Amino acid sequence: MIVTKAGRRMFPTFQVKLSGLDPLADYVLLMDFIPLDDKRYRYAFHSSSWLAAGRADPAAPGRVHFHPDSPAKGAQWMRQIVSFDKLKLTNNLLDDNGHVRTRPPGAGTLTYLGRMERGGGGPAHLPPSHLPPPHPQLHAPLPAPLPCRRRDSERFAHQNFKTFSFPETQFMAVTAYQNHRITQLKIASNPFAKGFRDGDPEPW
Repeated sequence: MIVTKAGRRMFPTFQVKLSGLDPLADYVLLMDFIPLDDKRYRYAFHSSSWLAAGRADPAAPGRVHFHPDSPAKGAQWMRQIVSFDKLKLTNNLLDDNGHVRTRPPGAGTLTYLGRMERGGGGPAHLPPSHLPPPHPQLHAPLPAPLPCRRRDSERFAHQNFKTFSFPETQFMAVTAYQNHRITQLKIASNPFAKGFRDGDPEPW
């Protein structure tokens, strides 16, 4: 997955279908990314594979991305596929645009897993960065009777929640693709790569 200083949209986009929610309760959806291990990697062209190359630098504090429709009723979340198409990845540790930080080759851990949280009508859970599980997770705090405001969700971090994992969403964070076939596949499939298909060199 490409990361840039300015922030790059994920492709494929993370999408999920929710069920079993209380139709009348308010829920908050959040997503973040956690490293799979504590190693750094390098790409070996002779074998077309990633090889471990020592231990990574200590991971920076993670950042959580709120789905822009949060909070919303359970009925709304279950009505259609939920897409995190606004989420952007960055390798800029000083980013102040709210993008999710990941690290490219040579800068630390490369392999990341998407993790999404499903917040209840009360304060939503923000996972502590020093306790990351080794896979993506969906957290589901229990609905509360009070209206949920985003600033309340960010303030409280230890409410009841359930966790769901998505191991198929792991990826390597890179600043450039190491395989030209991946580059061509992304250009052909990614709606944000229209400029490349039209011969326009501007980045998507």
